[in-house]
Amino acid sequence: MDATSPILERISALHPKRIDLSLGRVERLLAALDHPEKRLPPVIHIAGTNGKGSVAAMLRAMLEADGKRVHVYTSPHLVNFNERIRLGAPGGGTLVTDEALMDALVRAEEANAGEPITFFEITTAAAFLLFAENPADALVLETGLGGRLDATNVVDKPLASVITSIGIDHVGFLGPTVGEIAAEKAGIIKRGVPVISAPQSAEVSAVIERAAARTGSTLHLGGADWAVIQEHGRLVFQDNDGLVDLPVPRLPGRHQTVNAGVAIATARVTELLDDPHSLEAGMSDVDWPGRLQRLTRGRIVEAGPKDAEIWLDGGHNADAGEVVAAAMADLEERVSRPLFLIAGMLSTKDPEAYFRPFAGLVRHVFTVRVPGSEAAIEAAALADAAEAAQLSAEPAGSVRTALRLLSENWRFEPPPRILIAGSLYLVGDVLAQNGTPPT
Repeated sequence: MDATSPILERISALHPKRIDLSLGRVERLLAALDHPEKRLPPVIHIAGTNGKGSVAAMLRAMLEADGKRVHVYTSPHLVNFNERIRLGAPGGGTLVTDEALMDALVRAEEANAGEPITFFEITTAAAFLLFAENPADALVLETGLGGRLDATNVVDKPLASVITSIGIDHVGFLGPTVGEIAAEKAGIIKRGVPVISAPQSAEVSAVIERAAARTGSTLHLGGADWAVIQEHGRLVFQDNDGLVDLPVPRLPGRHQTVNAGVAIATARVTELLDDPHSLEAGMSDVDWPGRLQRLTRGRIVEAGPKDAEIWLDGGHNADAGEVVAAAMADLEERVSRPLFLIAGMLSTKDPEAYFRPFAGLVRHVFTVRVPGSEAAIEAAALADAAEAAQLSAEPAGSVRTALRLLSENWRFEPPPRILIAGSLYLVGDVLAQNGTPPT
């Protein structure tokens, strides 16, 4: 990462806004680069509010278990920018090297010739260069924000358009209602390309159904065309082609059942798997850092109370608060421990809505300012939001300070369960401090 930091800083200054949704600038740059977006492997394009990264990770695990070379594009990164670009290789993909990343960024920067372009747009163009020039069997491509005007939405004919659970988020860019947000996400649907969607609310389903009908695309909607449940410790998936009995996903949380259903439905619709047993391996092998990830070693673990159970999650909206709180409640039901929350969030989020599902579940909240972000909510204001959601809360200077306060001022038996949550940027900082970055 150190080798690419100067160029990443340079290109971040090419546009005054971090987010400015448009396709014109990235289309201009891709034309100057001889259209790498037209030379990509078969693309599975994913949009949605929650679950995009988990579905991408499950698809990668399934396809790699099937012997496929899989490129993956996700964002944001947690610790190192290289995490956004995974290049497929025989036996399993790897994060892009600094050398390969630098080469692609330099070429994109030179082709851009100093024109205004956002950081995400120019780095997406660089990623497309890498994906086009390294052979693979598939590219799992996650949108950055929204869909219709997202820089990834320049692929004319993906193999499938995938829409995960849609809720309220990024209202300043996508609109204040779930219907408007759904319309932006559904903007990735292309003419004649199959659409796989998670189960959605009636309002969202109607938007996706209209978009699929308008483009002549076959819709595979969760709850209508396929279903998935956990039963007797197994994952049971059913569609028109029959029933599949699989292990539950390795990723914790009830919400991963639906994400697994989306991934399985996508694998079956695209017919990319040669061996149906690859579905099972995908559920067992999947890994997705920062989403209900348990820390079992490292410097942050050592800084916490003795024998504490520490979890990380980067979810940051109301729906994420509900599913993470439900996951913590499930853990409490299995093994009871006093639960404490260390939270940091950005000002673009609704912290009270995020905190509300934790009422009656969390013993106390320590709030921190997300390090390194101008958009971070101050710890004192975040504590006020937690208290408005009926939680006991206090500001702390940092995650380490919160862990020290927890050790010094609270007595518990058994040792506590600690959830560090509310922002992927906070999770990334914790992983960096802990000495356990994603690989």
